[in-house]
Amino acid sequence: MADVELRHLKTMAAIAEEGTFGRAAGRLGYTQSSVSQQIAALEKAVGGAVFDRPGGPRPVRITPLGEVVLAHGRELLTKAEALADAVDRFRAGNGRIDIGTFQGATKLILPAVVRRLLEEHPACDIRLSEVGPEDPQIGDLDLLFHYGRIEGDVEHVELLDEPYLLVARAGVFPDGPVRVELLDDAPMVAWPPTDHQKWLERALARAGARPRIVFRTAGHETIVSMVRAGIGSAVLPWLGLHGSDVWSDDRLSIHRLRPTPASTWYLYWPTGRTQSPLATRAIDIAVEAANGLADQM
Repeated sequence: MADVELRHLKTMAAIAEEGTFGRAAGRLGYTQSSVSQQIAALEKAVGGAVFDRPGGPRPVRITPLGEVVLAHGRELLTKAEALADAVDRFRAGNGRIDIGTFQGATKLILPAVVRRLLEEHPACDIRLSEVGPEDPQIGDLDLLFHYGRIEGDVEHVELLDEPYLLVARAGVFPDGPVRVELLDDAPMVAWPPTDHQKWLERALARAGARPRIVFRTAGHETIVSMVRAGIGSAVLPWLGLHGSDVWSDDRLSIHRLRPTPASTWYLYWPTGRTQSPLATRAIDIAVEAANGLADQM
């Protein structure tokens, strides 16, 4: 069988969907004679007719051979579109970048990345997606922010170490850093037992404290509101408190812990994949933004 051209398959698919050579020509921007020539070339390549042509305005009918050719041809067209998409993603300035993220990075690092990329490459296509913490997979993503180590063929850069702070009602603990063991059996408000919360509670236990969890609820602001109410203290990440009013609230006190639980933020990308200029630039911006946050901490 001679080589089959993708444009011939695309024309065949258009005819099958439109029903006539004329309508397919109008859809594709070809003349009807050009469409006829392409189908003739395709039929020569596959060795038989792919359409029965009843003539006149009546719709053409696909032949059994045509059904085989069209089924496999559509698979080839799909792969060709994927190839074109991959090339577009690599092209700087007009490319596409897919970034996986989590809430903290979305709030504090990604705005700088997105803003700068769009300023430098206004036509770029930025796609963001939230990636669950339980089993993060980089898959087809170009970059993945995550606050823990992940398995697989990935490379990474460490962005920052985020300390956890003790938030308590004013006067419950003396000013200054607080030893972790003082939290043993102390009433505490905490997140539900997510993987990250379990990690935090294990870290506290290794340092000698098993707080008495009196309430679990999602959301840093909700937890802080319960601390204000006096039900217990809380251990929360520094960046989770960033920009909130807890620092100026005289009903609350914020303390460093000794030793300090800390979570490392990473930025990952696939090993062995040639990075697009957009991905390379995004990494540089993310590192710069993370360094600025680290300086504040």
